[in-house]
This record gives sequence, structure tokens and C-alpha cells, in this order.
Amino acid sequence: MKKDIHPNYRPVVFQDISSDFAFLTRSTVNTSDTIQWEDGQEYPLVKVEISSASHPFYTGKQRVLSSGGRVDQFRRRYGSMAKGSKGE
Repeated sequence: MKKDIHPNYRPVVFQDISSDFAFLTRSTVNTSDTIQWEDGQEYPLVKVEISSASHPFYTGKQRVLSSGGRVDQFRRRYGSMAKGSKGE
């Protein structure tokens, strides 16, 4: 590999600011914040607004938009008008 063209790939802590959740992984992201991790070492810190701990899809707190399909909704709303639309 060529020298001085690749980004610095190092361990980084990502912390969800909406919940008390953080994980250590490797990344090339630049940050000036640091945090003391569970192993006693200090790592760069990246604060994120949403993660798997707070996302509605992963937590099971997402809302159901509709109980029926779009065709059923159309028939309920316009059922009587749709039947007589062929000039009958």
C-alpha cells in the first residue's frame, strides 16, 4: 500500500445521545472528543443522535400506519362511486 494516502483507521467509541448506549468499533472518522472506555483506555468519541438502542424499528416502538391495504382503503372510501363509473 502507498504511504500517507489512507485515512487513520483506529478504535472509536460511538455514543447514542438519546439513550445510555455506546459501543467500541473501528472507524476513520475525525473527532476531537475523547472518552474513558470500560477497559480503562481513552478513545475518540463520536456522538450520534440515533442508534439501534433508540431507533423505533429496532426497539419495536414503531407505529402501524394502516391496518388495511391501499386497495381496501380505496374501496371503502370510493366503493359506491367506483361501481357505477362505466356509464351504468
